[in-house]
Amino acid sequence: MLDYTREAAVYDATRGGVPRARAAAEAVDALLPATARDHLDLACGTGLVSERIAQPGRRVVGVDLAPGMLTVAAGRLPGHALRADCRRLPFTAAAFDSVSAVWLLHLLDDAAPVVAEAARVLRPGGVFVTTVDKADAHDVGSDIDTLVGPYRLRQVADAHATVTALAEQHGLTPGGEALFQGHGQGRTPAELARRVRAGDMYREGGSALAARLAALPDPDTPRPEPVFRLMAFRAA
Repeated sequence: MLDYTREAAVYDATRGGVPRARAAAEAVDALLPATARDHLDLACGTGLVSERIAQPGRRVVGVDLAPGMLTVAAGRLPGHALRADCRRLPFTAAAFDSVSAVWLLHLLDDAAPVVAEAARVLRPGGVFVTTVDKADAHDVGSDIDTLVGPYRLRQVADAHATVTALAEQHGLTPGGEALFQGHGQGRTPAELARRVRAGDMYREGGSALAARLAALPDPDTPRPEPVFRLMAFRAA
């Protein structure tokens, strides 16, 4: 897993910046109840999405474990950026009208504790919104995907069926979906080859996969952008 404290300085610039954050926040907002006044953003990172979920009459609290990320987020969520483990939240039950987890569950070996905590801190009628199937979002049918397909994980913590089952165990029922497009995230063969060599991705492919990626035509040309999927779950 990436060192997100070290990554904080370049995270926004290398992850689509404001356009991607705006797209994500608008998609989250479309799934939230109009009455949501207290919102919790799990693994808020630099707060770039969190501050765009906030609006007049809605307070957004962001939590993250990486100190470097929180240093940046604190400037965007003054007084409302806290260091916390999303599996053990420092809030009482029924403390929030809504909870979001954008690009979190795919990083975990097990999403169950996070889904359980999101359900615990939701008020009756509240909504939990999360990205699902992130690996699938990056499969855009390109020549890159043909090469890396055999090395993709088949069992992932953010699979939509898994997340739905976990949510239902805690009394949350499906409450809608939304899609949003990434920005500046179309992968290039050259950059992905570098990450494979560094052991950041598709480690099983090793140097052989890296060489095949680097040999693809137009190695510095980005392939199509990913399209991310959000699911909402409502508390009884």
